[in-house]
Amino acid sequence: MKLKLFFLLIVFQVAFAQQRTCGTQEYMQTIMNDPAQRAAYLEQQSKFEVEMQKLESNSLRNTNELIRIPVAVHYPTAGAVTDAIKTCLRRLAQKQIDILNADYNATNTDISNWASVSDNYFGTSTGSLNVQFVIATQNHPAGTGLNNGDLAVTFGTDFIGSGVISCTNGCNEDITWAGYINIVVTNISGGILGFSPLGGQPQFGRTVVIDNNSFGATLTPSPTSCAGFVPAAPYNKGRTLTHELGHFFNLAHTFQACDGSNCASSGDRVCDTPPTDQPRYDCNAADNPPTPGGGNPPLSSCGFLQLTMNYMDYVQDSCMYMFSAGQAARMQSWYNSISGQLTTTALSSQDFLENKFTLYPNPNKGSFTIEFKELANSFSVEVYDVTGKTIYENNYDQTANLAQVINLDNPTNGVYFVNIKSDDGIVTKKLIIQ
Repeated sequence: MKLKLFFLLIVFQVAFAQQRTCGTQEYMQTIMNDPAQRAAYLEQQSKFEVEMQKLESNSLRNTNELIRIPVAVHYPTAGAVTDAIKTCLRRLAQKQIDILNADYNATNTDISNWASVSDNYFGTSTGSLNVQFVIATQNHPAGTGLNNGDLAVTFGTDFIGSGVISCTNGCNEDITWAGYINIVVTNISGGILGFSPLGGQPQFGRTVVIDNNSFGATLTPSPTSCAGFVPAAPYNKGRTLTHELGHFFNLAHTFQACDGSNCASSGDRVCDTPPTDQPRYDCNAADNPPTPGGGNPPLSSCGFLQLTMNYMDYVQDSCMYMFSAGQAARMQSWYNSISGQLTTTALSSQDFLENKFTLYPNPNKGSFTIEFKELANSFSVEVYDVTGKTIYENNYDQTANLAQVINLDNPTNGVYFVNIKSDDGIVTKKLIIQ
């Protein structure tokens, strides 16, 4: 493996307020300039290469086993805030997680746009992971003030409060939160929307950092208590974290380079993403089905039609909607190489939780019942669609009723997801309305 590949990570563009900008290149430079960090990085990349070879030798590129990944969300600048603001920020965090689960499982609504353009991209298909990102609820690190059942969302912690990309505080990491995917939401300097290591290592408590104006999506109904953390258009659909978390799972930008004839060792090292050395901005990519040579989008600098709708390009949130199958295989391989670093005790037992209640009927027409096998002190219910939009949310206090009927307000037919959170943790169920 050529060392220069680790330094040719990103073509960095001058930041404009209306354009996506990512700070992963600078972050990686700080890591590679530190001998210990560099050695750990290269060792992990070697393990990844082994896992990638294993996956490529197997005709089944994805596993049927559900991947459950513990997440912690940190708001370092939101220490002296009211309970109402904390409640709103927890909602915003869960909204972002719902978007991640849709994007990484290819259940996002806008992925249907691929059907109208796919014929222009020979050899490229959409990819997905069988993954569930979950805000952790159990066995939180000591000293965090969180109890079992609490969401792993912190306020006023010392995670990079200044948003500076440097290694002066341990390369933006906190060993207290080792074993989690740590998402830090703060005001990043320099107009950067986010940054992440290229190949994150949970064992060090490494972070994915997102600017407070680009995290999550517009809440419905829109609250006033999230002031200072309201995502702003055109980056208000949660895709900044989708992009940056792609880096954490070892995906480079699609616009790495045109050099080299071996797609497995040059450019972004993914063979089903057409090569280019320039990012695309704004929304010129998805306005109409692109035509080779027609300029919508124009051919890339390498002579190929650019895969602008890919999450790892720079277009606006509403115009990126897919990972490729090759990218999904690469992310699966990275997960395989770091899965032992993730803490499994932070997540409640899915089987245990699911056995505590039933949801019926399913499918239904918008009315269903959640029935517990034993009384729950309190629980909350959130229903959201495949875009991450919340269509129902309610908290239920201690009750003598084992069954709770949920009535949705004129939902359209389709697939929805139900988050049910109790003191024992959180579980997600798929809901079919027809």
